[in-house]
Amino acid sequence: MPLFVLTCVDRPGGLALRMSTREAHFAYARSLPGVVRLGGPLLDDKGEMIGSLIVIEAPDIAAARRFNAEDPYTRAGLFERVDVAPWRVTFGAIA
Repeated sequence: MPLFVLTCVDRPGGLALRMSTREAHFAYARSLPGVVRLGGPLLDDKGEMIGSLIVIEAPDIAAARRFNAEDPYTRAGLFERVDVAPWRVTFGAIA
């Protein structure tokens, strides 16, 4: 199945919203076994979370966009911008 990368940038001042919806975001990702292949927060120079990078497996880009639309972070309005693009591993490995 194809891979897609979601690059999500938090809206300014979004850290409190991120923290209050973080467990729901994790529960959502865990509820879809095999979909999320790799993920974690983007950090600023101080090490504070300012976004997310998520690699998912999905049948097509429409399904990848649906994954994002249903994410509790997206539903809460955390992200200022989300880019979804097809992606291919060239170096390293994804578990």
